Amino acid sequence: MIRRQILIILVVAWSAMSAGAAPAAAEPLHVYRLAATKDARGWDEAMAVVSLQGLINRSGPALYVLSPPRDGASAERTRTQYWLDLLSQDGGWMADRAQTDVRGLDALIALAGPRLKGVVIWDPAVPATVNVATTIAGVRDAVVMSPELAAATLGARRLPIIEDLRGRFTGAETGSAKNDAYRWAIREYLAKGLCSSHYLALQHDAWNTRARGQIDYVVNRDRAIRERAFTFDLSPWGDETPADDRHQRLGLDLETYHLLLAETLRQSAGRHLTELAGFFVFNKYSNWDGNVSRHEPVPTEWETVRTISPYNVYQNTVTGDAYNQSLHIHAPRQPLKQDRRAHSRTPEDKTYLCILMADYDSTAVLYDTLPRVWDDPNRGKVPLAWGINPNLLEAYPDLIAHFYRTLTPADTITADAGAAGYINPSRIRPEHLPLFTEHNRRYFQEADLTIAPMVLDWVAPDAAIKDAFAAFSPDGYGAMVWDMHTNSGRGPDPHVWKGMPVLNLLNHANEFPGPKKTAEIIAEAIAQKAGGLPGFYFFRIVWTSPTQILDMLEELRRQQPALNFEVLDVHTFYALARQKLAASPTTPAR
Repeated sequence: MIRRQILIILVVAWSAMSAGAAPAAAEPLHVYRLAATKDARGWDEAMAVVSLQGLINRSGPALYVLSPPRDGASAERTRTQYWLDLLSQDGGWMADRAQTDVRGLDALIALAGPRLKGVVIWDPAVPATVNVATTIAGVRDAVVMSPELAAATLGARRLPIIEDLRGRFTGAETGSAKNDAYRWAIREYLAKGLCSSHYLALQHDAWNTRARGQIDYVVNRDRAIRERAFTFDLSPWGDETPADDRHQRLGLDLETYHLLLAETLRQSAGRHLTELAGFFVFNKYSNWDGNVSRHEPVPTEWETVRTISPYNVYQNTVTGDAYNQSLHIHAPRQPLKQDRRAHSRTPEDKTYLCILMADYDSTAVLYDTLPRVWDDPNRGKVPLAWGINPNLLEAYPDLIAHFYRTLTPADTITADAGAAGYINPSRIRPEHLPLFTEHNRRYFQEADLTIAPMVLDWVAPDAAIKDAFAAFSPDGYGAMVWDMHTNSGRGPDPHVWKGMPVLNLLNHANEFPGPKKTAEIIAEAIAQKAGGLPGFYFFRIVWTSPTQILDMLEELRRQQPALNFEVLDVHTFYALARQKLAASPTTPAR
């Protein structure tokens, strides 16, 4: 009897397969739209939503969060909607996912189900505790809530309180409640191996953001929760106190920063590099927006990278509004391909230009800024190199795959700041350079890259650093050298190192002050650095559209009719520079 039942089941199953029975439908994609309220209530909601999103998406791509319309413009197609629409088209990896709305925090908590173990309540009297709460929530599968939101929510849901941080940190240990909180979290979570050693989250806390409902640094946290990242916000400067903690002992923030970096290095044990995702708070740690500080924003950026590099930590300079990373990270990921062939030719007596469309080394600009210029109808009419750091594949593999799929023959993708992550190579400890090389080799192979055109450092590269880059970037190295402490610096003399052309990346026109002015700047830079013909000039230009580049080149032709110049793709540019340098190694090539 039992054998007969089994036979019937097998026959029915075979009949269904023969009839072309459809496979089980994909799980629906749950979509939650954040409220547009720009106040503490909206900030609290966003914090809770992305906490839950990080838990819900830990094992698979289940929850997509839509941003509120900017400036209350309800008809605006937000960037979150842009990517959802694009990736849901035929051929997109979410095309077969039915979408279902999730409305309200209660429904989202229900969706989380047993994945959610409880609540962490942070202390508004110590804004840094919202970052400590984020660390705890990732490790202990919790949702981050303000006291007000917890009071309104816990009665109905009966969620257990895992940690209540109110009144816990008073400055009794260091004289600073902020630093007490982070040092406690280092001891209790990071030092015990409970946090990721692959990923740190440098995120604005609640100081000066919650009251305004400024959620740009809130919505990045879903990945921090998913990855169980240690989350913090500290100053890289030891010579002045930060705006959010003026009464702390001088240098205390920086001491705590070094403590957490040293512990992260101990946890990674030389096995891998660590990504630090985030950016310093401009109006806490630099003279931005009226804050009294002796430090400009750009030196503060450089000081951050200088501080983290000896600990095998590289930066992803995300500045906010990088949504849904915990979902995008699940996208199918395969080796990327592009046309890297250099055109075979002999250098002529002319000026060769190459343009790096730069500063896409951050998940934020990759997500929001690059589409604005990538969708320009004039892209493809002039050769351009696009700097996209390949380590961003860890957050947005599907977005990067989209940019590769839509390359024109005139476009080439290269790395951007640093290589596979923004780091100062001269600050890496010599014993860790092989680890740095292997890290970059892996990402460069996956992204089909052989040029690192924008290596930022405080000193020119030595032999060991050039050996490291030659192993994964054999077709070109572009140096940007500056000592921000002395406001001085000298890049390497252009040369070929074991087959790798080493040039300097020119920063004169980076801010692109309009086509006319930029053409004047480029013409002046060429005149100042003239070293005979053929001449090679590699310019970095930030967040600018192909149409603007075309207008600038037309202006350059109009202003300098005697300048015989040609814009080359980056591989041909470096190949021709290699020929010139090999033939005349004493002749400067800029």
